[in-house]
Amino acid sequence: MTITTRATLMQSQSPVERYLNTLIAEISQIDEGKIADYIPELAKANPDHLAVVVVTVDGKVYAAGDADVPFTIQSVSKPFMFGYALQEYGLEAVLRKVGVEPTGDPFNSIVLDDVNNRPFNPMVNAGAIAMSELLRGADAAEREAAQMTFFSSLAGRELTMDETVYRSESETGHRNRAIAYMMLNSGMINGPTEEVLDLYFRQCSILVSARDLAVMAATLAAHGRNVLTGERVISPGNVRDVLSVMATCGMYDYAGQWMFDVGLPAKSGVSGGIIAVLPGQLGIAVYSPRLDSVGNSVRGIEICKRFTRDFSLHAYVDRTDTRAVVHRSYHADEVTSNRVRTQPEIEILLKAGKAISVIEAQGPLHFGTAERLIRQASSYAQGSETLILDFRRVAYVDRAARMLLKQLVAELATQGCAVVITEACANENLRGLPEAFSDLVEAGQLSFVPDLDHALEAAENRLLEVHGLPHQVEKLKLADLELFAGLNREDILALEPLIHPFDFKAGETILKVGDEGRLIFIVARGSVSIHLGEADDLARRIASVGPGQAFGEMALLDGGTRSANARADTPVLVYGFSVEQVRELAATRPQIMEAMLSNMVRSLSSRLRAANDQIAALQ
Repeated sequence: MTITTRATLMQSQSPVERYLNTLIAEISQIDEGKIADYIPELAKANPDHLAVVVVTVDGKVYAAGDADVPFTIQSVSKPFMFGYALQEYGLEAVLRKVGVEPTGDPFNSIVLDDVNNRPFNPMVNAGAIAMSELLRGADAAEREAAQMTFFSSLAGRELTMDETVYRSESETGHRNRAIAYMMLNSGMINGPTEEVLDLYFRQCSILVSARDLAVMAATLAAHGRNVLTGERVISPGNVRDVLSVMATCGMYDYAGQWMFDVGLPAKSGVSGGIIAVLPGQLGIAVYSPRLDSVGNSVRGIEICKRFTRDFSLHAYVDRTDTRAVVHRSYHADEVTSNRVRTQPEIEILLKAGKAISVIEAQGPLHFGTAERLIRQASSYAQGSETLILDFRRVAYVDRAARMLLKQLVAELATQGCAVVITEACANENLRGLPEAFSDLVEAGQLSFVPDLDHALEAAENRLLEVHGLPHQVEKLKLADLELFAGLNREDILALEPLIHPFDFKAGETILKVGDEGRLIFIVARGSVSIHLGEADDLARRIASVGPGQAFGEMALLDGGTRSANARADTPVLVYGFSVEQVRELAATRPQIMEAMLSNMVRSLSSRLRAANDQIAALQ
């Protein structure tokens, strides 16, 4: 490869791929260890093969080295078979066959747990043979097919078996036969023993690549969902148990040092493969056939050490600052909804707005973060009538967090404070959350609202009603409309012939960006939302106007095209009048134009001041 070609290749790679290629080049200089030769076919492996593959939980694959070279899975299959057994039989039944304790003996020791007379764990050969017997099927052929289907679903593609390695394992597997017959004698397997052994030998002989193993590891990281196909292969609860045993038993006699050095649940195999799992983030697979004295890949271990050190992936590196769970918090006297309010309404909100508390949460909610969130919420909402918890930035809410949130809602209910959760229904990561709180919703202690703006508006309306300003349904008289404030009766009578009523159904578009600004509208009944962007993009409103308030009034100033969209939130009655006719009327009654422009400036100034105050509060 020329220098130019190599430079071009490096430029086309992502930063992660460049890192992995550099890592491979450095680790390839290590030539310690030797290939496993107790299985003749394994001794034929190329000692220089070296690969590392990283797969994220959203399916992104980063590979370097011999990522697609096939080799047999060997003992890396063991945690997955443990997961299969848990999936099919449940934890209690499986634990009658195998324990979960680490052992200081070699992986192929002919020894059982003295207390329970069972294999110590599913990561040693005895435990793996016991798991092989649990494959479902009416006969050996069906069980073999079930095995291949299961491993293929983990890899996201159809896998095959290396017949040559299988025969080599079967012909030389005398120690495994001794283990199996010992377990037959102790009642840990029921036999036929040779059929169970045959399934175990076939399991170890499944052909994979480092790329396949990384996908399988990422499937565990994604709580049992295959990151390429989306198929649920193992349940999250069973994945937890698999990873727990991998952490304590997956690396044989090196397991303790591995957790100290690398800090991730892992499993190795004598063909030179290693997988490691960072739950919720990624799976790693390495392949290098040179093994150390306990059967782990020498260069594979070094790659994992370097990778987790360089990227701080050790399980016990503290990544979660629970203090960051609150993105920001404020009351309704500092930040209000986008509903355009009258001056009396604004004054009440400024005076009594602390009755509405808002906390915007962020990140994952588990025990640590949820505990801090509810502690802050309980304190911040003291004296409030409504607490709004915005979940737009929340990644997930686990069972512990749900329990704590339920306790918060119940506690605040005793203080006369209702809780509103926003942005949960449309968040895919929070699917099922409203159903989990259905009892509190039915009790009237909790409600779910699609977005924060509408939740704030509803809370403000309740607060204004308590303070003697109930939400107005309509303002039909021209004299009651803000745009005409200050005009005398004769001026109002002169304007009346120019007014044309328009009815709009809920959801109907009234104005679109780019339309000519020929009319000014005033809401007489109902509510109209103002949105920027495309006419059908209604995700976020920038303003909401109600009875007595105008929209589209900028046409009176410049007569240009519309800069925003207006949509009827409810059935709406609006008054529309022509800008041109108003200007013609102003030729004989200039006080009308002066009053309208003065009212517009006052309204815009009030909105701008409120916007500045909110920006300052949110900084």
